[in-house]
Amino acid sequence: MNLYETDLALREALDREGGAWGAERVRELGEIAGSADAREHSRRAEWNGPRLHTHDLEGRRIDEIECDPSWHWLLSTGIEHGVASLPWRENRPGAHAVRVALGHLWGQLDTGVMCPLIMTFAAVPVLRKYGGEAAAEWIDRLTTGALAGQAYTEKQGGSDLRRTTTRAIPLADGDFELHGHKWFVSAPMCDVFLTLAQTDRGLSCFLAERQAGLEIVRLKEKLGTRSLPTAEVELRGVRARLIGEEGRGMAPLLENVNHARLGPAVAPEMRAALVRALHHARHRTAFGAALAEQPAMRNVLADLALDSEAATATALRLARAYQDYDSPFRRLATTVNEFWGCGRVTGFVAEALQCLGGNGYSEQSGMPRLLRDAAVHPIWEGSGNVIALDVLRAMAREPEAVEAFVAECELARGGDHTLDRHLDRLKRTLKTVAEDGDPQFLARRVAEDLAVGFQASLLVRHAPAFVADAYCAGRLGEDRGRGYGTLPSGIAADAILERALPS
Repeated sequence: MNLYETDLALREALDREGGAWGAERVRELGEIAGSADAREHSRRAEWNGPRLHTHDLEGRRIDEIECDPSWHWLLSTGIEHGVASLPWRENRPGAHAVRVALGHLWGQLDTGVMCPLIMTFAAVPVLRKYGGEAAAEWIDRLTTGALAGQAYTEKQGGSDLRRTTTRAIPLADGDFELHGHKWFVSAPMCDVFLTLAQTDRGLSCFLAERQAGLEIVRLKEKLGTRSLPTAEVELRGVRARLIGEEGRGMAPLLENVNHARLGPAVAPEMRAALVRALHHARHRTAFGAALAEQPAMRNVLADLALDSEAATATALRLARAYQDYDSPFRRLATTVNEFWGCGRVTGFVAEALQCLGGNGYSEQSGMPRLLRDAAVHPIWEGSGNVIALDVLRAMAREPEAVEAFVAECELARGGDHTLDRHLDRLKRTLKTVAEDGDPQFLARRVAEDLAVGFQASLLVRHAPAFVADAYCAGRLGEDRGRGYGTLPSGIAADAILERALPS
């Protein structure tokens, strides 16, 4: 099936957020992504994982990674359709929304292949702002097929990148030479990498091409994203160019991370898992009726459908916010959305898997891959604590961002009494946190309240009333449950499910 045509929430959001002009190209990729050939490529890429060849027959160092042809097909098709570069090639309103919609479809096939596509997209604005001479050489290449990676994490630092120990030695021609060890390098076959190293002036950002001296120690054996090569790398005299000011490496890094967080995030896995669960439930008969007709199952499926639509609407709304990159709303909303989505997606997919019973636990269903891949998000983007603390820092550093975020949510004021009460509580909570001498203890609670209020406000403003009412009742109501399938009685489950996937 065409993954775009059958996703009404995506089609509406793309039109609403200024991307209607790109609908035909999104529809085209939706046709490809929903084809049997694409599913087969996804299966092959998952089960024929990458292999590392460090030396050739004569013992020369080559550091080559061999990926299945299906991986290359997934990657090249994503590149050809603009998943990595569309806004940088077509500078027009709605371009970010079109790219996110494309990624939403393509990410349903393989989360791993999305990593180099998103990293490449996120490298271009860094080079535009900080790249100097490197920008002139690399931006054109990165928007026409070359790939950019990230080599930030080191084993002693994890998320604490200021503990980076890699050293950058200045050369006479103005370049630097890097010496050190990087613990996680996703897609090490990329053409160029953004990385961090210490100079005499402090932590600095660099651009390094793939070259001799960038030696792959091993490929990581990971829970998910098995098709994606992730490596441990030694830097032995790798030549690199300074990006931004020496000693101020966090500025380009944050630019890079902020744009990477505009990836389709968790919505693709949610959508793919929901479609599988709903299709199965409509065609599986048990206890005298189709599963989708059983009241308990209808509650679970409707609950999942609400989260999937909310994630889609949020992703596309944030895409529009990136048209005004300096918007204080964007700066806080992106991090809030990452916290909630990354914390929610693994449980979502696990619940959807249960809808298929034993067949869902079997690899042929595709659900185990989705479950494994979903788990990467709170690792890739940062654990729940890391992102929640990012939210607190953004709030403390930029009070205007909090005001803009709340103002966005307030646009839905009066549309649902449950949301209105939540917004009132949220304002009191924000005041308490601002006055608290140790706000970190409440970090996750604050981030969660912000995220759910934001999603509810979008649905109240833009989704049919039966969707918005059910979401607010299930997420914000006083009698709300604590797990999926605990929506209160009276919600329009049949309408929600028909909207999620026409029968």
